[in-house]
Amino acid sequence: MPSFWQGQIFAPAISAFPTSLWVMPEPRHNYNERVKQQVMALPAGILADYIHLTDLMQNHGANLHMPHSRAMGGGLFELRPKGKEGIGRVFYCTQIGQAIVILHSLVKKTNTTPAADLQLARKRLKEVNHG
Repeated sequence: MPSFWQGQIFAPAISAFPTSLWVMPEPRHNYNERVKQQVMALPAGILADYIHLTDLMQNHGANLHMPHSRAMGGGLFELRPKGKEGIGRVFYCTQIGQAIVILHSLVKKTNTTPAADLQLARKRLKEVNHG
């Protein structure tokens, strides 16, 4: 398991972020409680790949590129974890100092990402960027 999953898992976010966001030790992953619960509820195989991808991000930075990550435009990115249960998507953005803010997650049921999920990720991105 990656080192950032050990010890202090979730600590209060710095005051520059909305109070509903949480920060994980280096590299900084910011969650609100609902997003944290969504990610932790991903099926076991998808969650394991998500943990692997976040470990890669910790070691190599947030720019993983395809097939692990894809830029969605406007500062929004998606992690692309896979497992025997299917395909997941975890939307995130990066902040000054390389903090990684997790915005939304889902298990894909079709070939395209549902518009409502993409819209929610973009809304949260705007909230993070403009406080």
